[in-house]
Amino acid sequence: MHRIAVLAGVGLSVLAAFAGSADAIDFGLDDVEARARALAAEPFRDPRGEIPGWLMEIDYDSWREIRFRSEASLWRGGRLPFQVQFFHPGFLYDRRVRVNEVVAEGIRQITFSPEQFDYGLNAFASRIPQDLGYAGFRLHHPLNRPEVFDEVIVFLGASYFRAVGRGQGFGLSARALAIDTAEPSGEEFPYFREFWLVRPAPGAADIALYALLDGPRVTGAYRVVVRPGVATRLDVEARVFLREPVKKLGLAPLTSMFFVGESPDARFDDYRPEVHDSEGLLLHNETGEWLWRPLANPRRLRLSAFQTTNPQGFGLLQRDRVFDHYQDLETRPDRRPSAWVEPRGEWGAGHVELVEIPANDERNDNIVAYWVPAATPQPGERVEVSYSLSWTMEDEGRPLRGGRAVATRHDRGIFDNAHRFVVDFEGERLAALPASTVLRGVVTFGGRQEAADVELLDQQVFKNEVTGGWRLVFQVRVRSGEPVDIRAFLQRREDAVTETWTFTIEP
Repeated sequence: MHRIAVLAGVGLSVLAAFAGSADAIDFGLDDVEARARALAAEPFRDPRGEIPGWLMEIDYDSWREIRFRSEASLWRGGRLPFQVQFFHPGFLYDRRVRVNEVVAEGIRQITFSPEQFDYGLNAFASRIPQDLGYAGFRLHHPLNRPEVFDEVIVFLGASYFRAVGRGQGFGLSARALAIDTAEPSGEEFPYFREFWLVRPAPGAADIALYALLDGPRVTGAYRVVVRPGVATRLDVEARVFLREPVKKLGLAPLTSMFFVGESPDARFDDYRPEVHDSEGLLLHNETGEWLWRPLANPRRLRLSAFQTTNPQGFGLLQRDRVFDHYQDLETRPDRRPSAWVEPRGEWGAGHVELVEIPANDERNDNIVAYWVPAATPQPGERVEVSYSLSWTMEDEGRPLRGGRAVATRHDRGIFDNAHRFVVDFEGERLAALPASTVLRGVVTFGGRQEAADVELLDQQVFKNEVTGGWRLVFQVRVRSGEPVDIRAFLQRREDAVTETWTFTIEP
């Protein structure tokens, strides 16, 4: 059952692994699926226009002035382990979403009131419609201190959500689906139009919620179980229906920002050495290989596809936790989480796609990663997918005690028309190796170019006595005008002692 499946016109019961308190009133994912299936048989009705136009014209600062009153939080005072606060429509948030509470007695809609909000310096509180509705919500839980209900996860805007674990600050986001991302026809952004929040039991360690997805070409039913902790974990189960054909369906998508990394970029004048929410894509293949791809802010749109079958996991990671590498006291990139997707069961053939978009500032997310099944589903079929999504500060054993690429630096080297790469690997096993150990750098090339068009000019591997890791330095010359894919890892005798580092040189 825990797999990606494309099924035509058949129903499935709620998975036993996801059974929760909602079953007591005979409500579950099957009920949301029935709504999604019915919506898929109807034309899409865009709800834009329900929010007053003048409210959509306010700026970001005015919208931020609107604060939900904590004393109005759902479940406040009930001695429950979670509380819920809501977001106000306006600015960029032009759709209202319906939010329901699931209790043993039944389901009730949570109603909006302007009195739930403090409008701050804004003078328009009296103009707010009494039935305006919410733009989204956030869950609070005693994450860092027993007496303080911290923000744990936010659902706001289209199908976006983002979470944090203990000691973390908000950074990258996830969303329900990525549809035709980076395609010339343009990307579609479906949205969560309705939620059902299952009231947790006293002392519960997790909370379940259901969501109904809708969009011009897709609908879907989602169940998410949120387990806050040192690493906050989400268990996600989705059933998706297509109204119309799509060219590319991206599952379990992650969205992040990469502006400047270890290598200096002459395009930008910034006092901060590095600016990013994530620094690399990590992929764990069915074969056991760990593949690391450092992110970049390219000069033109770049798509990379990593073919595999039954991926064991993938994610966008922030490995660098040294404040001095960022020097940003306001946003604290050193505390921003990594997000790791772990499939449940076999996902079959397909590829992880990485989209890197040129960015002239850090305000917009320019990195997207998701899974694309080899077979694109058709209208009338159902896509079923289950996975866990962890928000963590550590790699959590990925790869297990082995060498990880923790820094990538790139310049033009000392040879004519060359590219020099300096890749630092660290890990417990590498640190234990004395400097006299002989390690070999295995550097290979792929892509559309002929082998004769790429020349490995030199390479060196040596112990980094400062960090305890090992450094691989190599230079290459490319004679063709085609992109060049590079793969490299460190080898001791016949055994690989690091993950595989990969990079693409653009012409």
